[in-house]
Amino acid sequence: MHKFLLFLSCLLLGACAVKPAVAVTHQDLSYTVEAAPEWTSLFYRNSGWFGADGIFSIPLSGVDKVGNEGNSETMLLFSDTYIGTVDGDKPRPDNKMVNNTVAMVKGRSAHPDSIQFYYKKDIHGTPQTFFVPQDSGARKEHFWLGDGFVNRDRNNTLYLFAYHIEVTGAGVFDFAEHDVSLLALPSGSRPPFEQQRQLKTPLHIKVPGLGEGNFGAGILVNTTWAGAPHPDGYVYVYACIGADKNLVAARVKPRYFENFKRWQYWNGSHWTADIAQLKGITNAVSNELSVTALPDGRFALIFQVMGLSDKVGMRIGDSPVGPFGAIQEIWRTPEADEGLFCYNAKAHPNLSNPGELLISYNTITPDFWRDIQQNAHIYRPRFIRLKWTQKK
Repeated sequence: MHKFLLFLSCLLLGACAVKPAVAVTHQDLSYTVEAAPEWTSLFYRNSGWFGADGIFSIPLSGVDKVGNEGNSETMLLFSDTYIGTVDGDKPRPDNKMVNNTVAMVKGRSAHPDSIQFYYKKDIHGTPQTFFVPQDSGARKEHFWLGDGFVNRDRNNTLYLFAYHIEVTGAGVFDFAEHDVSLLALPSGSRPPFEQQRQLKTPLHIKVPGLGEGNFGAGILVNTTWAGAPHPDGYVYVYACIGADKNLVAARVKPRYFENFKRWQYWNGSHWTADIAQLKGITNAVSNELSVTALPDGRFALIFQVMGLSDKVGMRIGDSPVGPFGAIQEIWRTPEADEGLFCYNAKAHPNLSNPGELLISYNTITPDFWRDIQQNAHIYRPRFIRLKWTQKK
């Protein structure tokens, strides 16, 4: 239930029934939005992996664009994951939660044969966590995963952001998020990811007037080799911080990704090497989000409005750091009518067909610990599809 706990105290904003696909125009960007049930159904499972949140998608080719023909496989990242056998809707009592898992998707097909779920196992076959902090000092910590990408300028290393989480008590709010590491996996890495480097970072931030949090909420690889339509050669990394869900940004050339002295931070008017000068770009976003380059040179920011709500939002920006326009409420989540909380909306361009943008969001309940043992299917990604046309 990873990022969900960070903003459970937000109010659920006005649940209402889902609307049918409706044409909307934002300046010269016209689009419709509809459910993508074929993708949602892939995660309705009764054996092995049966629930999780997170679902960042990483094309293993390094090419991350809509209608991606150059990618044969995509890695999906999940954080807190439930594993077991489900009878009807109820998991058997021996189900187990681990802190991170992955799945692999072949091509852009939502066919059940195109996806394979993976979790680590010990010698007895008991589910385990793939990525565990190697240097937590006296604290007992685990990782929740942020976004990642394959860096073609560094020998196709796969980089993942990993948040350090310490459980401090028995309650659902008894935890602390101390830091964020960078995981580096060699080219071609496969589960169980035995070869991994864990890099300390300066990317856990406290910004006066904005709040505290970690970079890794979303990544935009704006390079030629990633297939960006208007590349500037930078990798952009985002964070969502504070009660107002403020968006802040950093960038770096991909060849310097591990050299944090080469990172730059947006201070509201220009890029600076001083992380203390960070300024907010916009607000009301979510702890997981996406920024996607559009063919006309603008950028679509996709998020859950205020982190936790029945609204999937989009803002259109003139650059990777805006300025971003007003929130377009592109979808109202029907799961809210069932008492589910919805969060973590983001786009998956690499899994999207030409002219479309596949978008996911997660669902959970306020009494999660009890409810998951009664209904295994409350805790999984749901999908919608945005279809756009660019007016000339």
